[in-house]
Amino acid sequence: MSTTMDQIHHIREMYYQQDKNISEIASETGLNRKTISKYVDMEDFNCPPPTPASAETHESKLDPFRHLIDEWLQADKLAPRKQRHTAKRVFKRLQEEAKDFNCSYRLVALYVAQKKKELRLKKKEGYLPLNHHPGEAQADFGFADFYENGKLHHEAKYLVLSFPYSNGGFLQLNYGENMECLLEGLVAMFEHIGGVPSEIWFDNTRTIVTAVIKGGGRNITERFQRFCEHYRIKPVFMNPDAGWEKGNVENKVGYLRRNELVPVPRFNSLVEENKYLLGRCEIDMQREHYDDDDDRFISELFQEDKARLLPLPSVPFDTALYTTATTDKYGKFTLDSGKHRYSASPAFCEACVNLKITSSDVIVMDKDMHEVVRHKRLYGNEHERMDWLPYLTYIARKPRSLRNSGIYDMMPQTMQIYMDNCETKERGRVLKVLAELTERTGFTSAVKTVDEALCLNVTDPDSLQNLYRRTYADVPLLPPLENNTSIPQQKVIPFRNDLKMLDAALMGSVK
Repeated sequence: MSTTMDQIHHIREMYYQQDKNISEIASETGLNRKTISKYVDMEDFNCPPPTPASAETHESKLDPFRHLIDEWLQADKLAPRKQRHTAKRVFKRLQEEAKDFNCSYRLVALYVAQKKKELRLKKKEGYLPLNHHPGEAQADFGFADFYENGKLHHEAKYLVLSFPYSNGGFLQLNYGENMECLLEGLVAMFEHIGGVPSEIWFDNTRTIVTAVIKGGGRNITERFQRFCEHYRIKPVFMNPDAGWEKGNVENKVGYLRRNELVPVPRFNSLVEENKYLLGRCEIDMQREHYDDDDDRFISELFQEDKARLLPLPSVPFDTALYTTATTDKYGKFTLDSGKHRYSASPAFCEACVNLKITSSDVIVMDKDMHEVVRHKRLYGNEHERMDWLPYLTYIARKPRSLRNSGIYDMMPQTMQIYMDNCETKERGRVLKVLAELTERTGFTSAVKTVDEALCLNVTDPDSLQNLYRRTYADVPLLPPLENNTSIPQQKVIPFRNDLKMLDAALMGSVK
């Protein structure tokens, strides 16, 4: 967290929670009254607009091995003190057992020291009051399957925001549990109910919390702190291994899964489905509260929650992540510690590209922040997302270099064979046709058209287009005409090649 954000948070806390006026805050902090007023009235906590990025990346070479180190150190809790891992022993085991390990000892030692400190802090227990007031909320993720456009998203996530006072709650389906899913889900629920909870309880997820401080404090990511300041939310974090402290949302996660996500949801648009689920949650509140002496409905109690909500800010919060990546010689880059790979463009080989990442999209941008290509974001075991259009369009302008380009090596084998069989003078036109087909219905349809062209031994661009139209453009294949004997015979007049008669006719027309 930056010092500036800490200072802003302290000023706003004194004003909004401790009821101190501008003069008192200025006297206590030594800051100018105008500065205090600026921070108190500040409504936009978005990060400054992204600027052309440097070639720096923030991934660590140790990232692929962290889970292994964590397992060893966690297991040490059950081992005698003198038989626990030292940093040197961890480093040696990684050299012997971990494939492709090439990190320095210093990098390993720093991480081992940090992880051991975290494990020691987990033993500490603090006190957290469990009385809930109107307007307070709890947030948590659950697991659920769903089908979008016929595709199964197995063990995807859904975010639940519950209100313990009324026992009301809302959910939003997500592809994962990253920061983008969390922020987008919360914003959608805030806008639906027309306000913001003054206090939300969270787990110590790594998405938000970077460190648990001795004495019960938390270091949280600057991005999440900006979000909280923007909406004036007070985040409350549970004691480690004490999920019972937010039991209301734990129960609500299970309740909403059983009642709103059974049977497994099937839909075409996640955005539209989430709007539908918000409405379903409103309907679910039309029932009696399980523990209200006056037998009031949840919806009635929820009105008291809504009365205590903070107003929505006038400036929207940009929930996207802006970062950079360095592409390889094929114009591709990786995210999520190398787990997921995306294409950029052959024009950006071994270059730095800007990225805008949402819960559903990875948008590649040039140095001026103009969009180059947009991908559906990868989750789970999906490995690569390739957009062929920029590559085909690029190589179509200089087809003679196809064989020597990395683009040729990335092509499916059948397409390589087809391009080898094309005449050199036709290759540019064929590549343009393939780019057009890819833009219309995707690269897979272009490959299938090439496969059919190979079977028919045709390599010219016109035949390729005709094959595509027959397969994808619903052009009917007409049957041959039958030899019907009822068709009357036509009298054929033979042509007489009489030049004298032609000359006489022409001379007559001239007169």
